[in-house]
Amino acid sequence: MSRFSRLGNDLYSGARSYNIVGRRLFWYLLSGILIAVSLVGLFGRGLNFGIEFSGGSELRVSQVSAQQMEDYEQRTDAIIEQVAPEGTTTITQIGDSTIRVQTGELESSDAEAARGDLAEEFGVDVADVTSSFVGPSWGETVTNRAIIALAVFLALVTVVLTFYFHTWKMAVAALVALIHDVFFTIGIYALIGIEVSPASVIGFLTILGYSIYDTIVVFDKVRENTEHAFDTKRQTFGEAANQAVNQTLVRSINTSVVALLPVAVILAVGVTLIGPGTLVDLAWALFIGIAVGTFSSIFIATPLLVHLREGELTIRRHDAQVLKRRARHEARAARGDDAEPEDGLEGGEDDLVGAGVGGQEPSGSRSSGTAATGGGSGGGQTSGRQLHPYAQRGPRNQPKRKRRNR
Repeated sequence: MSRFSRLGNDLYSGARSYNIVGRRLFWYLLSGILIAVSLVGLFGRGLNFGIEFSGGSELRVSQVSAQQMEDYEQRTDAIIEQVAPEGTTTITQIGDSTIRVQTGELESSDAEAARGDLAEEFGVDVADVTSSFVGPSWGETVTNRAIIALAVFLALVTVVLTFYFHTWKMAVAALVALIHDVFFTIGIYALIGIEVSPASVIGFLTILGYSIYDTIVVFDKVRENTEHAFDTKRQTFGEAANQAVNQTLVRSINTSVVALLPVAVILAVGVTLIGPGTLVDLAWALFIGIAVGTFSSIFIATPLLVHLREGELTIRRHDAQVLKRRARHEARAARGDDAEPEDGLEGGEDDLVGAGVGGQEPSGSRSSGTAATGGGSGGGQTSGRQLHPYAQRGPRNQPKRKRRNR
């Protein structure tokens, strides 16, 4: 058995546990740092929108030889500057033999002149140089529909989680984790300068589904553990939730690693061999989103859920009962009394089972061995019959008799 598998077994069985919920202030601080980095990217550098959102002309030169690829950026920039001196130009190599030029809107005559100059410069036919124009309205339409889809998704998730978990606070914690993931992913896009394309928007929406899936898996275990804790009175709400996070920790990591491996391969191949394009744009969003989604489902969602619910009256009463019961157990252990109290008794009524008035043992109790039929030595005279178990616990624990309706 590998060390990682043994760790998973220890975490699930409780042999080993990490205090994730108890250190929630640290995770909040770390998340705050990530959000601050995202804000620096968004308001410092800003998002690098692709031509689909900003609008403009795109020229592609294909069938370029490896020798002609040398210094392609400077050579291409000199040509485009003649027809678009004031526009922002982006020159990118796609694959081994294609050059993509994105610039501002060009007139038809300027676009044709640029095609001829590029073909002559790189030694290809004019037919190998294509020109196209993309209006900004198309990217605006994609953005508006993505925002609508995001709003509908968040509304449905809120309703479903509220009804499934019977509390709106779980839905709030899951939504905070979702917003955290999307915001951080967009911030990294801005900080690194990754181009935002329609494929990137699709990737942003896709990571929402993955993040909510991982959070629901953890929350389902939290609900199971907390319900068991309410029944047994052996764990506080926070301890039961923390155990749930530990039990699903290895599963969440394994799921994320399995999902990240193919995305990482696609990203590596796309960046090194294929070049910029739809596949790379989608892979960037998925890779960043899945990684930060795993972090939020473990270290943000559940600690935030405990933070939201620990002020409820039911939770406070339960935690107080657990701590009181634990204190009584520790007191018994200090006295050397190993007897386990009965779980159903409250208020310390399980301390002396069978004690009579004034501390004397009642006649006919089970501790006298067998019920006496007459006078006995040292135990006083018994009634000749064994008392009901409730009578052995003292008068205050006897059940009330029902009155007969006459």
